Amino acid sequence: MELRARSLWLLTEPLHAVMYFDEECRGLGKALGLKGFWMGYFASRTAPLGAVEPALATAVLGVFAPGMIARALPAAWGTVSPAHVLDERAHRAADALRRIHPGLDETATELSGPLLTLVEDAPTLARPLFAANRALCDHADPVERLWQLSTALREFRGDAHLAVLADEGLDGCEALVLAAASGRVPKGTIRQDRGWTEEEWAAAADRLRSRGLLNERGAATDRGRQERTRIEEETDRLAARLLRPLPAPETDRLLEGLEGVVRRILAADVLPFPNPIGLPHPAEGESWG
Repeated sequence: MELRARSLWLLTEPLHAVMYFDEECRGLGKALGLKGFWMGYFASRTAPLGAVEPALATAVLGVFAPGMIARALPAAWGTVSPAHVLDERAHRAADALRRIHPGLDETATELSGPLLTLVEDAPTLARPLFAANRALCDHADPVERLWQLSTALREFRGDAHLAVLADEGLDGCEALVLAAASGRVPKGTIRQDRGWTEEEWAAAADRLRSRGLLNERGAATDRGRQERTRIEEETDRLAARLLRPLPAPETDRLLEGLEGVVRRILAADVLPFPNPIGLPHPAEGESWG
């Protein structure tokens, strides 16, 4: 089941991620009167939770520097309400997906049934972003609903991933340093993308080095690579809970249907590879099913 859980992530993350990489979607913050992409990002990502303060946003997002979040929140809520942000992000995501896949409406309707089964059956305990997004899956528009269901599933896995990082004794900056050293995210840009200073990054690397996870050159040691593999395997194990309500043949049909949509997204070159969300390209060896 863990392999299917990994496939579910590989086939829902690209749907969700159009919100970050499609040019019209990236303009959400500016359209709402916010200061740039990142203020729009933090408002959009946390809006399901309401008008959250920086401390809560930092905890549930996990790998962003507190100062980066504090520059966006709560200031964003003085300009726009969470409800308005949620409406705008759903519209823009659906518009982006329709541009990529003009015939998506019928497929979206077919996929939404089994996806909703997964979302409704999944537990919300200790899964704050999933719980908040699950409550938003009642869109009448079929493509908006498909995007929101994919987003809820994506956040379920994200909540699980943060639980694994915490259990392994890694803070947000340490997790990113190890991911970069292991080649999972772009080493040259991920520090700035997540708002950490050079000093904070270096201190996190020193802590990892003291645990034997990095060598003196800053590369992951064998132990460090094993740690990264264990983190992903544990995340898969926890995320596999999503698939419990569907028999294996129905899960495989769902994954096949999602693959057709994802191939359109990849063909449109909307998503960059490598990318800061750690999504691998299928050509890199990750299996979809």
